[in-house]
Amino acid sequence: MSGDVKQSRQDLTWQEKREIRFKKWLNPGIAFESAEAEKLYGERVTRFIKAIRLEEPDRVPVMLPVEYYPAYYAGGNLKKVMYDYEELRRAWLTFIREFDMDSFNAPSLVFPGKVLDMIDYKLHKWPGRGLPDNAPSQQFVEGEYMPASEYDALIQDPADYFQRYFLPRTAGAFQAFSKLGHLTPFVAIPASYLVAFGDPEVRIAYQKVLEAGQETLKWATAVAEISQASLSAGLPTVWGGMSGAPFDQIGDFLRGTQGVMMDMFQRPEKLHEAMERLVPIMIEEAVNGADASGCPIIFMPLHKGTGGFMSNRQFETFYWPTFRKVLIGLINEGLVPMPFAEGDYEPRLEIIKHLPRSSTIWFFEQMDMARAKQVVGADNCIAGNVPASVLCTAGPQDVKESCRRLIETCKPGGGYILTAAVHMDKGNPDNLRAMMEAAREYGVY
Repeated sequence: MSGDVKQSRQDLTWQEKREIRFKKWLNPGIAFESAEAEKLYGERVTRFIKAIRLEEPDRVPVMLPVEYYPAYYAGGNLKKVMYDYEELRRAWLTFIREFDMDSFNAPSLVFPGKVLDMIDYKLHKWPGRGLPDNAPSQQFVEGEYMPASEYDALIQDPADYFQRYFLPRTAGAFQAFSKLGHLTPFVAIPASYLVAFGDPEVRIAYQKVLEAGQETLKWATAVAEISQASLSAGLPTVWGGMSGAPFDQIGDFLRGTQGVMMDMFQRPEKLHEAMERLVPIMIEEAVNGADASGCPIIFMPLHKGTGGFMSNRQFETFYWPTFRKVLIGLINEGLVPMPFAEGDYEPRLEIIKHLPRSSTIWFFEQMDMARAKQVVGADNCIAGNVPASVLCTAGPQDVKESCRRLIETCKPGGGYILTAAVHMDKGNPDNLRAMMEAAREYGVY
């Protein structure tokens, strides 16, 4: 991209940048399998765009709450699709053919089991590795992977910290990376940096990484083929990239819940400094993801800002400031943040409502949706939140009735996306069909 084009892009408002991204989302530059698929694709994307703009689409759009569910629907399980990419293709393509949906995301969160085994990955448990073979989901393994004494190393150079400290502690294949020199050695003759690459353990580590990379390409090819097939069938993705809150990045991956909560009291300055250091990195990663996918929506799972974890005062002091900077940074790039407010965010509504109008999708798990519509939904799109107890254990009629109540509460004036509080990994497929039926019956404007 030339300097003139970059400069002209910088001169645009965030709304103008977003319109460019919306047009790209509407016109993905692929060969649709039929004229009908192309027509449906345009209708579906337009439905989401209008909801984001707080306009009234033809009807309420729906995000079906499926993540690993296609594996079970097709007669398999999570372990099978994690280790067999042909089975992954078969299961997801079966689901695409047999379900009428407004959107569908590629299985990028179905991690490649062979790769995780090859690198001795420690941040998750999964079926066959720490969990029973029939476990319906993966499980994150939280730990204190960064002692408090290393805040300065993280702040000074996050990329170097990731390579020489974090990776060796969270994946056994990378353990020898702790022997490497600083990642950014500003010296004329880099012999002191290169000498570590002669270490036998480092050479073995790199060989493992190369082999894992080759295996990852096989998985990535399968995921890309599924994504292409989904688009070709007229199903847009509503997840173009991923980001989150800096507080969660430190609490989830580095310090652990106990560590980061203690840091609020014992070393607040270091915590603030580290979170500020992560803001531009998190924005850049999300932009890269959206640029590659063509979808402007950035999914942002939130973990430690929920009610019960901290007071509103602590939320406003430690969680919200840097998270809001990430949100504004994404908005200014023409992206649409979609924070998934896990847990109880009702105590935060009066705080999180302060964002540019029609810039964000707030996706709520536990929430009084009438209050959310009144407080946050007055200026931004909201999404949610058929309860897990209904979706996973009740019947289609109960699901449909739950959807009806949500639609009647949140539909007026536009700005609402129907979905569930959690993904359904096992359960009655007719419950998913009931959500679509409810949108068509009760969600028409």
